[in-house]
Amino acid sequence: MAELTVAGRLARVRTRIAAAEANAGRPPGSVTLVAVSKTFSADAAIEAVTAGAADLGENRAQELRDKSAALGPGRDVRWHFIGHLQTNKVRVVVGTASLIHSVDRFGLAEAIGRRAVHLDLSQEVLIQVALAGEAAKQGIEPGRAVALAEEVAGIEGVTVRGLMTIPPIPQDPEDSRPFYRQLAELSEILQGALPAAAELSMGMTRDFEVAIEEGATMVRVGEAIFGPRPSSG
Repeated sequence: MAELTVAGRLARVRTRIAAAEANAGRPPGSVTLVAVSKTFSADAAIEAVTAGAADLGENRAQELRDKSAALGPGRDVRWHFIGHLQTNKVRVVVGTASLIHSVDRFGLAEAIGRRAVHLDLSQEVLIQVALAGEAAKQGIEPGRAVALAEEVAGIEGVTVRGLMTIPPIPQDPEDSRPFYRQLAELSEILQGALPAAAELSMGMTRDFEVAIEEGATMVRVGEAIFGPRPSSG
């Protein structure tokens, strides 16, 4: 059997998302698919866009810069920055990424705001929440997430759109459900203070259907679209 192309895998993921939306009683198109092209070539990203992907995700500032340049301004692509963002990389990301998923501290948000004001734009961001207490994972603790979001919303040049989380890698998709349910509960609290901050970025290749059942508005899918990631050596 021939190996699926990027276009074929993208179509399969979209079918799975549509089925998950239907199973959860949600309207078609209520979930944004972010095709995570990190570590893959610009050619692979172009192939995905040609097949209809409208949102691409990167987790390194340099990759975001290089791939957005390779695709050029003529393509209708929304770039998402989903990795840990160092303050000294803010100037590379702001203005290129439509949405930064990984704000977890006020100082970073301030730097984003300064750069956005300099560029005369408003940078949309999500607050990254660490729900599993993993030392290696970035994110604000759940008890501080809503307060941080409110503080960040007061920064000129920054617009808070919602929350994001990365749970532990699941052995079974159901392992992720408690984390996604907790983030959805936090989202309800946040929307009491910031009604427009309704985005929930959660769910990846192994568990995105569970995330959709728990209310994800964005899922970040890489390997199910692009195939196994290239070895870093």
